[in-house]
This record gives sequence, structure tokens and C-alpha cells, in this order.
Amino acid sequence: MNLSEIAGKEIVNLVTGERLGVIGECDMIIDETTGEILALLIPREKGFFGIRKDKSVLEVPWRNVRKIGNDMIIIEYDGIY
Repeated sequence: MNLSEIAGKEIVNLVTGERLGVIGECDMIIDETTGEILALLIPREKGFFGIRKDKSVLEVPWRNVRKIGNDMIIIEYDGIY
């Protein structure tokens, strides 16, 4: 799967039903030798006009991805937000 195939998809948490963000707004941790995605770095909170109030991120391991659909990526994450 290419990055262009997942770009723009919403990330939804299966545990809480919460929309966490969009792949285009996230960073990824990638293994340099294999090219494998290790984790998603999702910005935690946005303020007015998309300006982040808090610069912290939620690090979700790639193993927590349960399904990649046409419009969204379903993750199962029960960590503290």
C-alpha cells in the first residue's frame, strides 16, 4: 500500500468512537531499513482556525490499526488521551 492510498483518510478509534484526525494531519514513525510504518503521531487537540493550542501528540502503534477502509482507518486504542 502506498502513502497516497491512505492520505486523507479519517482515523477513528474503535474503543471510544472518537474521530482522532486525518492522515494528512498526522506524522508517522517509519523504519528506515524496511519502510514499515511503526506508529502514527496524531496531534491531540486543535483550537480555533486549526491552530493547535497544545503541541502534544498521541502516539498510536501501527499494530493497533484494525481496518483500512475506503474513507477511514479504524484503530483500537484504549490509552489515555
